[in-house]
Amino acid sequence: MSDSQHDAARTADFLWQIQAVNFSPDEPFTLTSGRKSPVYVDCRRIISFPEARTAITEMAVALIDREIGRDNLDAIAGGETAGIPFAAWIADRLDMPMLYVRKQAKGFGRMAQIEGEMPEGCRVLLVEDLATDAGSKLAFVEALRTAGAQVADCFVVFHYGIFPASTAKLAEIGVRLHGLTTWRDVVASARRGGNFSDAALAEVEAFLDDPEGWQKAREGAG
Repeated sequence: MSDSQHDAARTADFLWQIQAVNFSPDEPFTLTSGRKSPVYVDCRRIISFPEARTAITEMAVALIDREIGRDNLDAIAGGETAGIPFAAWIADRLDMPMLYVRKQAKGFGRMAQIEGEMPEGCRVLLVEDLATDAGSKLAFVEALRTAGAQVADCFVVFHYGIFPASTAKLAEIGVRLHGLTTWRDVVASARRGGNFSDAALAEVEAFLDDPEGWQKAREGAG
């Protein structure tokens, strides 16, 4: 097992341990993208569990060293709001400046959208908690670049990994998406730990195999 596979499995196990994985096939969750899903991962819960957040931060830093290289970065930026704590922990471990990006410029004072000191040409890693179809990431990257940053990479703790658009849209603007764990890893963890019944796992896997078809079937049934 590679380091990335080991960390993916360990992160997935932590998500189960802190009860960050939610299952509701009869009343599906509505994701930020507007899609319906029978499952939802609440990465915000990580902030309340010191063991999990410390380990996940360490694994995030290891991923950054493997896949990006800390020498290729000047600052770490968290997306409002869920990305901010993860960016702060990663920046602290890397001993780098930390920024955060608002969803839109505030309507008072300096009208800033980027908070923190960011010199022109600063090489910035965008950090978020999770990615579905990457829509919010595009907006954050645009804001950073408009402010003068160079952005080539985005890190998330959890990547759905089932919507090709999430990586394709970012690739179109020259950004690579890096994630610690995916739904496939979370399902594998569930099988190891007996977290879901066989029927529940079958429902989850039906969604993962064909999310569009799963949603259409549900809409048709309604």
